[in-house]
Amino acid sequence: MTDYCMEGVNMDRGFFRKVDVPDHAHYIVAFFVAVIGGVGVMGNVLVMYAFFCNKKLRTPPNYFIMNLAVSDFLMAATQSPIFFVNCMYKEWVFGEIGCKMYAFCGALFGITSMINLLAISIDRYVVITKPLQAIRWTSKRRTLLSILLVWLYSLAWSLAPLLGWSSYIPEGLMTSCTWDYVTSTPANKSYTLMLCCFVFFIPLGIISYCYFFMFLAIRSTSRDVERLGTHVRKTTLIQEQSIKTEWKLAKVAFVVIVVYVLSWSPYAFVTLIAWAGYSSILTPYSKAVPAVIAKASAIYNPIIYAIIHSKYR
Repeated sequence: MTDYCMEGVNMDRGFFRKVDVPDHAHYIVAFFVAVIGGVGVMGNVLVMYAFFCNKKLRTPPNYFIMNLAVSDFLMAATQSPIFFVNCMYKEWVFGEIGCKMYAFCGALFGITSMINLLAISIDRYVVITKPLQAIRWTSKRRTLLSILLVWLYSLAWSLAPLLGWSSYIPEGLMTSCTWDYVTSTPANKSYTLMLCCFVFFIPLGIISYCYFFMFLAIRSTSRDVERLGTHVRKTTLIQEQSIKTEWKLAKVAFVVIVVYVLSWSPYAFVTLIAWAGYSSILTPYSKAVPAVIAKASAIYNPIIYAIIHSKYR
């Protein structure tokens, strides 16, 4: 029986080895990876093209959407072609350095997308619940600074395995690479736990907090309008309409966030199973399928905006 806990690492035979699975398993994964790559690249290129061509879309809040499209485009462009080629060869063919660079790019662009969604939620929260502060908050300079911080935060987590805190190794069907979440060492376990907390669960908690209080603010404003007399309702209605316009943007972002979280949840669940000491129950399939679902997160953003966002449509 193949020792899955070592994720195919065998220093006597090189860094990689094949996994004993039927050939059609690789070809099925290759098909889905090709679809994800094609749709992800073209879809996000269209999002970027639309925002560059339409001046009405070039607002500070939409810079976050542009940044999300950029990170998703880079995720699809750097991951899918390499993943596809390896699936056709039924093993990793780009060597140890190629594995580390591939995994680094996947981590960087995946984390950037998640933290960017957090930034979008905070931006919507400030605009809707603290409109006076939002006048200072929603400037082009502050938005660009926030985007820079998103990338720096993501870069720090992505560089860690290259610098010795955990490592990047092959996973699943040995046709893709990620950080070592299965080998039970203090470095690997601490990195996995911190990564899940500070890149997935804590941002998810902050996003939930933001949307909960955004909903309360919208409901409170609507009730205030109903209670006011007709002589003061006109001004309040204008205010309510402004907040509802911002809320529409927030709802679009919320759909993007939900789909993104659902895409990465199976992968987070698998890594936590390994972290808890049950990596022996994980098969190559149970690690490969969540990885493919997670990489598919790059295709949903343009689809959602094409359906929901009227200006983009």
